[in-house]
Amino acid sequence: MGQSDYKMKISWINALFLTLTPIVGFAGAAALWNYYGAPGMFEGVIFITMYFACGLSITGGYHRLFSHRAYEAHWLAVLFYTVFAAGAFQNSVIEWCSDHRNHHKMVDTDNDPYNAKRGFWYSHIIWVMTVDDSQPNDFSNVKDLQANKIIAWQHRNIFKIGVASGWLLPMAVGYLVGGIPYAISGFIWGGVLRTVAVHHGTFCVNSIAHIFGTQPYDDTNTSRDSWWVAFLTFGEGYHNFHHIFQADYRNGIKWYHFDPTKWLIKAFSIFGLANKLKKTPQHSIDIAILDMKIKKNTRILETSSVDSIPYVEKMKTTRDKLRSAMFSLHKATMEMKEGASKNSDELSAKIVQLKQNVVDGEAEIYAIFKDISNAKPNRA
Repeated sequence: MGQSDYKMKISWINALFLTLTPIVGFAGAAALWNYYGAPGMFEGVIFITMYFACGLSITGGYHRLFSHRAYEAHWLAVLFYTVFAAGAFQNSVIEWCSDHRNHHKMVDTDNDPYNAKRGFWYSHIIWVMTVDDSQPNDFSNVKDLQANKIIAWQHRNIFKIGVASGWLLPMAVGYLVGGIPYAISGFIWGGVLRTVAVHHGTFCVNSIAHIFGTQPYDDTNTSRDSWWVAFLTFGEGYHNFHHIFQADYRNGIKWYHFDPTKWLIKAFSIFGLANKLKKTPQHSIDIAILDMKIKKNTRILETSSVDSIPYVEKMKTTRDKLRSAMFSLHKATMEMKEGASKNSDELSAKIVQLKQNVVDGEAEIYAIFKDISNAKPNRA
């Protein structure tokens, strides 16, 4: 189906909501400033608190828990996510996750709900403001979610819950703090402006993280890693990693990666609100990185005048040996941790040898990369 075959029409409810909320928010903030002076500590605290509550409920709940089953959660955590994610005004768990699972299944195709190849603005916001009648959503891909009573309740009452948690709650807090003026300020800063901020933070993952950034793990789709998008989206900017390792509860895998969603899930696990956190084995990550480096070096060879066949064959052979050594090391290490081996001394010696094999394999493959670089000084 080509772009001209799309049967799109405006979703007036979504279009008006996405258009009016920033107008109301900024106009309201200007009016408050005019009548009561510049925003102070209350406005900052209510905005940040609600931004984190609603935003993390999207990333930790809608995305990593419900869409990808990257971990399991206690019903209290599920309730927290469903209530505050409703206040983000991004549809129900069922609708959001159905779209997202379709995105991963059919990324960069006409059946991708927010296909980045249709342009920045389409993947950022236009897809939300339009309806494609040719592809009605029957939610057949989220039957597991429909069976959950809390999620089903949220789906039936999504707008009521969203208004209560996203707008009335910050109003009520403001009223308790300082009466009517603070209630209005709570509504504007913790409600409307925060809604706009969470909207566009989420939208940045669909747009910017599919257009700008690096692809250290995979280049078969448009997903990218972007540290500054991660900063805006509670860690979701490490999107190239996420697309290849979808079930990992982490997006930022390094200790220094800014990924508050990962930290929240880990904290939940400490307090018994989350368990069975899925984590990609390090050797699988290392092989993905290696495969991308081999791809890039192969492309260098393709643009050069040197005979590429010996280099390509050496890279493939060395890669296969290194992968085998990494897999064997992971398996042996797990056996040691689980205490399954009757001969721990023999297993320890095996692990030492496998570690050396990995080191030797890495040195060999990087020596090949260096040879390729020297063979083609003028890269295309």
